[in-house]
Amino acid sequence: MSTPGCGFEMFGIGPGRIGAMLRRHWYLLSGSWFRVFELIYWPAVQMIMWGFLTQFLAGKTSYVAQAFGILLSGIMLWDTLFRVQLGVAVSFLEEMWSRNLGNLFVSPLRPTEFAASVLLMGAIRTLLGMVPVSLLAWWFFGFSVYSMGLALAAFFASLILFGWAIGIAVCGLIMRYGMGAESAAWGTMFLILPVAAVYYPVTILPQWLQYVAWAMPPAYVFEGMRALLIDGVIRSDLMWRGFALNAVYLALGMAAFLRWFEAARRRGLLLGQGE
Repeated sequence: MSTPGCGFEMFGIGPGRIGAMLRRHWYLLSGSWFRVFELIYWPAVQMIMWGFLTQFLAGKTSYVAQAFGILLSGIMLWDTLFRVQLGVAVSFLEEMWSRNLGNLFVSPLRPTEFAASVLLMGAIRTLLGMVPVSLLAWWFFGFSVYSMGLALAAFFASLILFGWAIGIAVCGLIMRYGMGAESAAWGTMFLILPVAAVYYPVTILPQWLQYVAWAMPPAYVFEGMRALLIDGVIRSDLMWRGFALNAVYLALGMAAFLRWFEAARRRGLLLGQGE
């Protein structure tokens, strides 16, 4: 009497072992809502963002004529925001990957000092990446983002602050829930992308999503960018509202980081996390 899978065993393939590994990875996946959410997350973000952009561009011939500079500026400013948040998270993750968090926090280093260091490192990483990219944009395409003048500095500062707020909150989340939440470092900012008004105005969104967009500082930056590039107007009102919201988000991000740090410390999670 033949045993199940014996035909495969002749070729060195064991269906039972394959099934065991499938079960192992299924348990890993189903045991983490972060991982399940990520499977839906990326396709949904892409579909929503490009759907709104296509809807906006339909019939907007006057905008299309200026779209090159507007979209290229939007891409670079968006990448600034993403790189700040990612720079903060990666600076933190490097300590986790090397199992160094416990060593750091048995020293006199305070959590606020650690937070300040990763925030500043996030800004430094961003500058090191984006300044050469802006020069490459001028070299390859003859477009200089610096043509926006001092307004660019305000846009950049606002995006840095928001990137800090999200980045430090993500650090606390990973510290508290472990490496299963690591995907938040790479994907959190893209959750905001469809409502950040990077490539299209807030008005193209459904009414209920417009309220969400105006609660996000990046929307003020990108609306201000378009007003400057299309109409030549500096919308200082948008800048100040964005900065005011950033102050709130940065305070909330720091509060979340300190709260999750304390929870991780009480549970003894600082010593056991790493690759």
